[in-house]
Amino acid sequence: MNRLKAILTALGHGITERLWRLGFAARFFFLLLVHSGQTFSRPRLLLREIWFSGVLSLVIILVSGLFVGLVLGLQGYETLQRYGSSEALGILVALSLVRELGPVVAALLFASRAGSAVTAEIGLMKATEQLKAMDMMAVNPIARVVAPRFWGGVISMPLLAALFSAVGVFGGYLIGVVFIGVDEGSFWSQMQASVDFRTDIMNGIIKSFVFGIAVALIAVFEGYDSIPTAEGVSRAITRTVVTSALAILALDFVLTSFMFRGL
Repeated sequence: MNRLKAILTALGHGITERLWRLGFAARFFFLLLVHSGQTFSRPRLLLREIWFSGVLSLVIILVSGLFVGLVLGLQGYETLQRYGSSEALGILVALSLVRELGPVVAALLFASRAGSAVTAEIGLMKATEQLKAMDMMAVNPIARVVAPRFWGGVISMPLLAALFSAVGVFGGYLIGVVFIGVDEGSFWSQMQASVDFRTDIMNGIIKSFVFGIAVALIAVFEGYDSIPTAEGVSRAITRTVVTSALAILALDFVLTSFMFRGL
């Protein structure tokens, strides 16, 4: 009986704590939106965060996109060749990247590189009491520290996903046309005829924008809510990467089910 009571108590405590954090996150997001106006009135601060989140993530995005395109082109050619459709390689590579792999893989890489870095930065500022010092000097830390990093991530994510898809298509062209010998005209013409701007490209952009909001919000919230110790910051970084990955995959399923259910 006592064991059952202890299990139920622990379960209730865990559920209550998670509901409390969810409510705090909703309130945090509301305050973030309220104070976002100050971010856009300071373009230099916003550009610095775009540089930190976006430009410094370019190397891993471009290299990963190239290798994903190479692998996708190689695997796609081997599969299409069995059915005598190797000329449709451009369609396979483009649709796979624009619809799914571009936004999803770029978002996962973005969460691992930029999201964890933002969480670490804000968490260390909290651990060293810099956020508390700003509050004592009548400087709102959400407006000065959190909001610019959030919007920097939101703006950077769609651009990184687009670059990932573009480099991936080039990788597919490189392996399919240059090395394997697929007809170049068929590769590009079939791709252009089959990829629709509204159905494919715009849906990919919407996905990457939603992923950017989710990853940036999780990163800044975990940093702001972290325990102000070295162990607390490290746990916050881990939660950022894990929660962002799960959120990206769950949102991808939901968005895909709504976007392509009529196809």
